[in-house]
Amino acid sequence: MQQHLGTADDVAAGLRVLPETASAWAATQGAWRFYHNPRVSLPDLAQPLLTQARAACAAECKEYALVLHDWSRLGYKRHGGKRGRIALVRRDDLGYELQSAVLVSDQSGAPLAPLYVGVRDAEGVQSSRRATPLPTRPPLDELSRTMGHVGGIGLSKPVVHIVDREADAVRQVRRWHRRGRQFLIRAQDIRLVHHDGREAHLSVVVRQLREQFTVSRAVDYRGQRAVQYVAETAVVLHRPAKVRRPQTQGRQRQYVAGAPLALRLVVSQVRTVDGRLLAQWLLWTNLPPTVAAATVALWYYWRWRIESFFKLLKSAGQHVEQWQQETAAAMAKRLLVAAQACGLVWALARATTPAAEPTRTLLIRLSGRWMKRHRPYTAPALLAGLWVLLAMVAVLDDYSVADLRRVAAHAFPVWQPPTER
Repeated sequence: MQQHLGTADDVAAGLRVLPETASAWAATQGAWRFYHNPRVSLPDLAQPLLTQARAACAAECKEYALVLHDWSRLGYKRHGGKRGRIALVRRDDLGYELQSAVLVSDQSGAPLAPLYVGVRDAEGVQSSRRATPLPTRPPLDELSRTMGHVGGIGLSKPVVHIVDREADAVRQVRRWHRRGRQFLIRAQDIRLVHHDGREAHLSVVVRQLREQFTVSRAVDYRGQRAVQYVAETAVVLHRPAKVRRPQTQGRQRQYVAGAPLALRLVVSQVRTVDGRLLAQWLLWTNLPPTVAAATVALWYYWRWRIESFFKLLKSAGQHVEQWQQETAAAMAKRLLVAAQACGLVWALARATTPAAEPTRTLLIRLSGRWMKRHRPYTAPALLAGLWVLLAMVAVLDDYSVADLRRVAAHAFPVWQPPTER
């Protein structure tokens, strides 16, 4: 895990060699044996993350444990040595698909720990839920099983599953409600519902709520100051679910009836200070009315924390799309190790002990990163500073401060201007 406590580069995305390691070759061989050792299972590697999640949930979640779910493509179009690549967006866009679940605080939205990692290739899903690969299933069926897995982790607060529009499927929503899952899902505005005794599109329902919006809070939207407005109403999902089937099974689309489902519809709008609409989210939820609409909107606003997790894995820290492991199984093992490094960085970022702020200040100083005035630290900068700190501590075991000053004087001699002739 310490080898992942540092930002990687596009051209050097392999494991970092710890200062006390005998040679780079020894580190490379050790990593290869570890990731290909059949006795090292994905559920075993996930246990430190789950232990951290239980402790963080008990300490930093007040009433609910918010779990963010999402998928991300891992593009390996030019990595011909990787086995089992699948087509992602286009036929020639090859790689693996990553499914993750991240726990965040219901008080601050701070990420607490990754809960689940699954990597899909041509053979199935390399999953932290099971030691052997899972069969490939439709994404929402796999999401349902991940929700069940999260429910069995042992978190001390009721779980709320937060998912983007990919999860707005009537059949699945009914199934989750029937199984007691509490959810918050972004809805599609083309959906037909019962509202005030009549059938209407959600877009029509939103227009009817025009006079009911209230100010919720000030927010930042893409670097500019904005205001969030919220409105709420009750709707009923009453229409049959549309289930797509392969053409080889007869009709391509099948209609499945289900019991009407009453849900809360929360509409969140972000507007400029002068009232111009910037963004709008329509949100389904089966949370009780004790959770205010403004809180529901805020929780969905925090859904972007999982995008920050993907960014930390891909472009702002670990550079997973440049890793050289040749199988999805080895990739999944390394991802779980890298996820532990992300969890450590998140813990440093949200720590409130007396030593926390000086530690973050030192790490940012060691990272050499420029910080915005209103953001004293970021997760990638803390990650970069941690590696320098690790190297410093290891070097101080072998060199005195005087030795280091002599080496520095040799490496950076004082520049003397040429003497005039």
